Amino acid sequence: MSLRQIDPKQRGFLIVNSHPTGSAATVERMWERIPARTDGSGPVVLLLGHSAGYGLATLLTGLRQHGIRGVGVAYEGAETERRTATAGWYRTAAAARLADEAGNDFAFVNTDAFSEQGKAEVLDLVEKRFGKVDHLIYSLAAPRRTDPVTGTVHHSVIKPLGRPYQAPALDFSDGTAKVTSLHLEPATEEETEATVQVMGGADWQLWVKALAGRSLLADRFTTAALTYIGSELTAPVYRQGTIGAAKQHLENTAGELNDTVLVGSQRAFTAVAGAAVTQASSAIPSIALYTAFLHTVLGDGFRTTAQQAEDLWDQLTGATALVTDEQGRIRLDGWELDPKVQDQVRELWADPHAGLARSAEGATWFMAQLRELYGWGLDGVDYDQPDETTIAWPEPQHSNHPYASPTT
Repeated sequence: MSLRQIDPKQRGFLIVNSHPTGSAATVERMWERIPARTDGSGPVVLLLGHSAGYGLATLLTGLRQHGIRGVGVAYEGAETERRTATAGWYRTAAAARLADEAGNDFAFVNTDAFSEQGKAEVLDLVEKRFGKVDHLIYSLAAPRRTDPVTGTVHHSVIKPLGRPYQAPALDFSDGTAKVTSLHLEPATEEETEATVQVMGGADWQLWVKALAGRSLLADRFTTAALTYIGSELTAPVYRQGTIGAAKQHLENTAGELNDTVLVGSQRAFTAVAGAAVTQASSAIPSIALYTAFLHTVLGDGFRTTAQQAEDLWDQLTGATALVTDEQGRIRLDGWELDPKVQDQVRELWADPHAGLARSAEGATWFMAQLRELYGWGLDGVDYDQPDETTIAWPEPQHSNHPYASPTT
């Protein structure tokens, strides 16, 4: 037991400490907003990057609506003397409790998914407890990756390609929303390649090959890697920048998997999600201001990560028809890229200072959403009281679930 009085230690978009009860509340509230419609044991799923953003939404929606079983993988930090555990650690504990209460046999592993040791640990568990995998969801976001073959540590960067990037950005450094100007120099070839190695499809391909090597791919196996395209307004720093190069590699990898590793009815896709407030997206220059403007335009029409995950699962499981674009990508972002919506966002972007004055609610909403990612600012949570910060990671090796394998 470790009761602590916690404060967020926030500077701009950077928040250090997480609130355990608040982090759990974010999971519980997302869970309650997902319509329940499952009646028993569902497909076996390996979910890489389950603890935040779209990965968390995909986990909770899969559990709540399709009764998924399987393994979630994340790489989260435990509590130290100076800091709480990461929000993803506390969210995982809450998700595990909800899965258990719902009767879902789902295990959670805290390991470096990029490493050979991590892959072996996870696949040993999958093979022993679940057998063949029906769906692999790849939703990893990390600043660096160690190549398991060469040992080279690659660090990703967020930079434009070919020319400098100058654009407006949302600034909360003094606690009040304002527009600032952002300038980024173009990436070098080495920085671009390193970003592709971290955020592209190399690791996704290794996971699929590892599953295939152990004969763990179900006959109708599908794998989907989450990606993003976004607006032309942010394209110079995103889709046309280093991240875009990585996302293109991810999409190319889907084609390579379909042409080589996967056979018959087994398929690989990328799934293009829409904009969202996530820990990863908040670090991308100009995305915060763009997202605030987008929310101002859409209001309640801004689709949550869970709503988009619901669309993804319905297509992957066959509950609805699988619809792809000309590049074979599953598209979940039509609501964002609707021309009428983009015209209104473009109008705000043209004069960002005046746009922010019209989008005060959108900026406030963005910061509130960001704080909630770390468990802060939720109604019903008493932040004036000490909170229990020592929360155990859910033990992955044992299960009392009604659908657990007899070999567990």
